[in-house]
Amino acid sequence: MLGPTLVVVCAVMALLAALVYRLSGLGSWWVVPSATMRAVAQLAAVAAVLTAAMARLWSSLMILVVMFTVAAVTAARRSRAAEGSSWLAAPLAVGLASVLPLLLATGLVPIAGIALVPITGILLGGTMTAVAVAARRALDALSTRAGEVEAALSLGYLERDARLLVIAPTAPDALLPNVDQARTAGLVTLPGAFVGVLLSTGSAAQAGAVQILVLVGLLLSQACGVALTIELAARGRFARRGPAPTH
Repeated sequence: MLGPTLVVVCAVMALLAALVYRLSGLGSWWVVPSATMRAVAQLAAVAAVLTAAMARLWSSLMILVVMFTVAAVTAARRSRAAEGSSWLAAPLAVGLASVLPLLLATGLVPIAGIALVPITGILLGGTMTAVAVAARRALDALSTRAGEVEAALSLGYLERDARLLVIAPTAPDALLPNVDQARTAGLVTLPGAFVGVLLSTGSAAQAGAVQILVLVGLLLSQACGVALTIELAARGRFARRGPAPTH
């Protein structure tokens, strides 16, 4: 697949998208070409680093530490928490800890960089998104429904329980995308892991097995991460001060 044809097709798609942007007034026509070039540069650099690093377990673990740090910082920023956002590293860690030991102990994922880095990256990326959405929605709820929290406190609820009354209903929103992906896998969508294995091995059965492993692992990792996120929000471990940013 890698070759001149790939380059030409990608360039044509980027230019067509730029044309649609221009004709439809979606924004600057340069958005898609610039994003494409940035993606190419970033993925080329990452591919070069990963090719060398994944050959050794210790260097693979260093990559995972960097990935986790970036994910924690990203989740904290997306949550728009003004204080205590570093607590959001804990749900990410709990999400990974709920899945990876089982995969490694059973041998489904070998203790080797070539397998460990991609699987961990998929789990971490999905959990990061769910945790960030859960944290942001929880803080939004606490801000817009503060009166309900105060009413619950006046009725004798503990502070944690009063907050949880308005936070808990928002949590499923963070889990919905992956739940929908699992429900529609093979019917509406062919997820990335399935397509990747199918293209590399040609075995639909092997591709399906890997994708099921990834989807169910994500369901568990995200559920654990979001559960801890709303608990931390209810206990006031991270909070928002002042009006939320509008951009």
